[in-house]
Amino acid sequence: MIQRGDLKLRAFIIGGLVVFSILYIVPFQEKINLGLDLKGGMYILLRADTSAIASSKVSDAINGAIEKIRNRIDAYGVKETSITVQGNNSILIQVPGVVDRAIVRKLKDVGKLEFQLVEKDKQKTEAALEGQVPENYIVKEFKDTKLLLYKEPSLIGSDLEESFIGFDSYGRPEVRLRLTSEGAKKFGKVTQEHVRELLAIVLDGKIISAPVINEPILTGSAQITGDFSMSEARAMVSVLNSGALPVPLNLEDERSVGPLLGSDSIRRGMNSIILGAGLVVIFMLIYYLAGGIIAIICLVLDFLFILAGLHLFNATLTLPGIAGMILTLGMAVDANVLIFERIREEFRAGKPFSIATKNGFDRAKRTIFDANITTLIAAIFLFIYGTGPIRGFATTLSLGILASVFTAVFVGKTIFTLLDNLRMKNFPMLKLLPSLHINFVKIRGVCFLISLLVISYGVYNFSSQGEGVYGIDFKGGQILEYKLTPSPQIEKVRASLRKSDLDGLVIQDFKDIEGGIIIKSKADVADNIEEVLRKDFDEVEILRVTTIGPAVGKILKKKALLAVALSLLGILVYVGFRFRHFDFALAAVAALFHDILISVGFLSVAGFEVNLLTITALLTIAGYSINDTIVIYDRIREISPRMQKSSLKEIINQALNSTLSRTIITSFTTIMVVSSIYILGGEALRGFSFTLLVGFIAGTYSSIYIASPLVLLFRRPHHKIR
Repeated sequence: MIQRGDLKLRAFIIGGLVVFSILYIVPFQEKINLGLDLKGGMYILLRADTSAIASSKVSDAINGAIEKIRNRIDAYGVKETSITVQGNNSILIQVPGVVDRAIVRKLKDVGKLEFQLVEKDKQKTEAALEGQVPENYIVKEFKDTKLLLYKEPSLIGSDLEESFIGFDSYGRPEVRLRLTSEGAKKFGKVTQEHVRELLAIVLDGKIISAPVINEPILTGSAQITGDFSMSEARAMVSVLNSGALPVPLNLEDERSVGPLLGSDSIRRGMNSIILGAGLVVIFMLIYYLAGGIIAIICLVLDFLFILAGLHLFNATLTLPGIAGMILTLGMAVDANVLIFERIREEFRAGKPFSIATKNGFDRAKRTIFDANITTLIAAIFLFIYGTGPIRGFATTLSLGILASVFTAVFVGKTIFTLLDNLRMKNFPMLKLLPSLHINFVKIRGVCFLISLLVISYGVYNFSSQGEGVYGIDFKGGQILEYKLTPSPQIEKVRASLRKSDLDGLVIQDFKDIEGGIIIKSKADVADNIEEVLRKDFDEVEILRVTTIGPAVGKILKKKALLAVALSLLGILVYVGFRFRHFDFALAAVAALFHDILISVGFLSVAGFEVNLLTITALLTIAGYSINDTIVIYDRIREISPRMQKSSLKEIINQALNSTLSRTIITSFTTIMVVSSIYILGGEALRGFSFTLLVGFIAGTYSSIYIASPLVLLFRRPHHKIR
């Protein structure tokens, strides 16, 4: 096993890492960065329209826009706001702990302020409303009427020195303006010459107020009054004080999560971890007895090292990241199962404890590395092409893979050496299956036909739905989630929105929160819907607002397809390199396509949308499925030299029978964990976990009945396995 000096070094390394990790992550709340989907906040992506700017001035314009945006957000007293440039012409804003759509509205406002006189001649106004607009005039809507304005403004934004919030005699908020000395002169002249006339105050082309000039105002001060909420007044002040943006901004992507939904996601995530880990622990203790205790030690260390890794790399823990952590616990058991089953085989061959455990680790090690590297390939491409929460999933999955390999191979071997030093003679374990001699290859034709029929039906169902099968991540649109008080009937919500001519909406119950509803739309209608709901319900709380522009949807769709394609290509290359046979790699990737197509088909049949999370699930399935296949391929390669007189069919059957127990146990523990996500993870992870469930079942089936038998079709008769 391990020499005494090496054992002390190993114990020191493990102890040091454990102590370091505990000290590094305590206190947990301060050390781990929670994503906006867990702690609440807003993720806003604005795209700058630089078409009218010389390319040499684009950078200055973007930087100027960032400064204006920062000033506007600072007016709300929001701390820890992150504003960064994305690509060449986009600005990403992350506002933690605050969900206020007034901020979103005002961030993209250009901030162009104008004071324009309203024409008092009724005949001119009536003619203009009939389409005969005089030269140097413009017609604009205000509330329920239309006004004829002088095109030339009397004052502009540069005449404003500052604005601030005040209150009228009824305690209602208003915006007060203080003009520059030059602006005060202009304002005084206009108000002297146009007493009893209307002066429209226009912000970004919209009339926000049109007060009557009651008397000359020579003090250089003015008020903008209206039916403002405090939030709207604060937003207007922030825009006016920051000045006009140097470039127009368009909202491309918004993901806002209220604190109520964030805390609910944390609670659901923790419950999923507890249930998933509990099920795995119980099973491992019952089935592997003392081995179960070793597996539990490894799982606890996995969890500890993942948290330490998140802090070390300053990574962010997201809701999909929690799902990745739960999934890692299920997949981590696989390495322990591989080792334990190998040790069982050595005991069956009559080897003593020290030799059995040494050989078990040596023979399982290569398979463990191969299987986890392929899963890591999928995680890497998820990180490269994913955004926000998806990167969080890829990060925790990658950390979990690395931690599970370390604990199973390094920590596990150290523990077994300690047991050997304590003169342990045997290692009792329950046995799931007796020695089997099933002819799996014999029914390959039937299995190929069944798979072909299932895939054909799924692909037909998927394609027949057209664009409807895709979520807003890929086609653009808006999803709104609210908590309404009193708890509503869906029909009442539909009736309220229908009365306000808000059609084309999909309205559903949001079962995670009492009184919750989900509204889906192809356009940005959040402000209109919120206004209608506030009239009909006592309290309206924003749970989540997701807005994706069509341009961003196309980009995300392209990135998702690229991530899937490159992951499969990476796996193909790696498997081909490791097994030195292209037919093995081709059969493995064909099986991956089989699993992905079946998962997508079931996804569409069950009525779930294809979005970024389901693409994440598909790549995870690819990594998991190839894991199973590689275990079988490694066994084929191992037993081939001693079965040289046997046919390839017999070798494959022998490999499948000898690894079947491990395949069933690993699949069972992983499916238990995914089921905990499906049951307790909430609506946000429902489609994700459903896809994983289908994919893992399909992956287990394909590893046995598709991937290995396909080698028979692709293999040339004179080629030997080495």
